Amino acid sequence: MDALRGFASDAGTFLNRTRQYTEEKLGSAEKTELDAHFENLQQRADRTRIWTEKIVGRTEAVLQPNPNLRVEDFFNSKLDRRPKERETNYELLGMAMIESGNDLGPGTQYGASLVKCGTTQKKLGQLEKDLVQTSITNYMAPLRNFLETDMKTILKEKKILETKRLDLDACKSKVRKAKSAEGQRTAEADLRLAQNEFDRQYEITKLLLEGVGSAHSNHLRCLQDFIEAQQNFFTQSQAALADLQKQLGSLPGSGSIRPPPHNVDVSVPSAPSYITGNGQMPVGNSMTRNAKVLYDYDAADSSELSLLADELITVWSAPGLDSDWMIGQRGSQSGKVPVTYLELM
Repeated sequence: MDALRGFASDAGTFLNRTRQYTEEKLGSAEKTELDAHFENLQQRADRTRIWTEKIVGRTEAVLQPNPNLRVEDFFNSKLDRRPKERETNYELLGMAMIESGNDLGPGTQYGASLVKCGTTQKKLGQLEKDLVQTSITNYMAPLRNFLETDMKTILKEKKILETKRLDLDACKSKVRKAKSAEGQRTAEADLRLAQNEFDRQYEITKLLLEGVGSAHSNHLRCLQDFIEAQQNFFTQSQAALADLQKQLGSLPGSGSIRPPPHNVDVSVPSAPSYITGNGQMPVGNSMTRNAKVLYDYDAADSSELSLLADELITVWSAPGLDSDWMIGQRGSQSGKVPVTYLELM
């Protein structure tokens, strides 16, 4: 009997939510609006999820260009199977070069060169494996874990918040439509309960959404690890190829082989200054605009300006500055600010 009452109560709640949702879509019922800060948090979380999914997919394509092998690895990971050991294309090329060099004659210049090149190609293949493994561990795994845990929890709590919001608005509608004093008291009691449940779920969801900022910091550290792994791969690969060139140049009769290129100065010129010496915007600049800050932003260095959500600042463009940035000013403070964090007014 109790189970039947519970089922009837759940069915009634579901019908109330459905009625409220339908009336909202038809414009015949009022809807509780969430504050602008909460909406900004939701939008940031949604964008973070979408772009993280895209970045994970593109990184997978870089680490494993073969789509069939990516699918195989995906199913192996879902089934908790150990990844299959495969030779990389570098290693396959290296083995082919070594075998052909030995067959054509390792005592000849061409055969010896093939063997040495094949050995280096196999080394490049091992370096590539190290890059893939490090990238998966330090970059891909944390991003996937974020999508599988944090984002799924946020989506779940957002869905619960929406049901609590529908319950709250349905109770508000009942209070307005109550015709008797007893009905009014009952509707108001239900409204207080629905309001408390909505407020509680609102705070839970808001805390989770605010945590996305911490996830960004974690993703930044993972990104730095990924770039470091790439740098190590290319540095070690360049060293291996430079050593190979020296070996090929030392073979008898190899005078026609080109020597290694000289080092090239790749130093980056100093960045231009976009702000006057006193830290103020240029005098007579007629292109200044007001802007509202959408999200908090922590300056990465002294050339940038930290921002607080919902504050108003003055911004302007500067010659030579990347289009994703503007110069922002708050009182006596000024510096570069990201355009995506602003709503120009």
